Amino acid sequence: MKRVFLFAFAFAALASNMAAQKASTVKVDPKKSVAAAFDRFVEGIRQVDAGKVADAYEVNPRLLVFNNNGSATIDSETVRTNTAATYAKLKNVSIDITGTRVEMLSDKAAYLTCKWTQSQENDGKLETSSGRMTLVYKLIGKDWKIVHRHTSPDNPGPGRPVFDSERIKSPANE
Repeated sequence: MKRVFLFAFAFAALASNMAAQKASTVKVDPKKSVAAAFDRFVEGIRQVDAGKVADAYEVNPRLLVFNNNGSATIDSETVRTNTAATYAKLKNVSIDITGTRVEMLSDKAAYLTCKWTQSQENDGKLETSSGRMTLVYKLIGKDWKIVHRHTSPDNPGPGRPVFDSERIKSPANE
């Protein structure tokens, strides 16, 4: 009788342990994790927190960022230095993000696209800009990090090197 009781007790203990393990393996939607990483990045911009913004990027000398002004920045340390220098002059930053879309490339890679409009005071002068952004994310350890960013204006000025055939013509210009 004792053997039956011990066997039943051991079986019940193992079964409950297996059920507990099964319940703890609930998968988190990776798109939500990428979106959360992006939200932290945007919050850093809103807070004018250079450290939070720089921490969103992978630490890598091969990091490549295409900037809104047409320039490119290479190396995460350069991104960190430039962000700190720029953010030291900024205040009252407002950024609106629309059309956010996350696409998973694999279980460890994704890209995010969006449109943005930002206003800020830079050295006391009010500035406003808008554009499009593509961020490539990579899962590094447990964190989604930006491994590439491409930002472009949504309305390039007439002096920007864009093929005439690719310029959007307004009805007033035709």
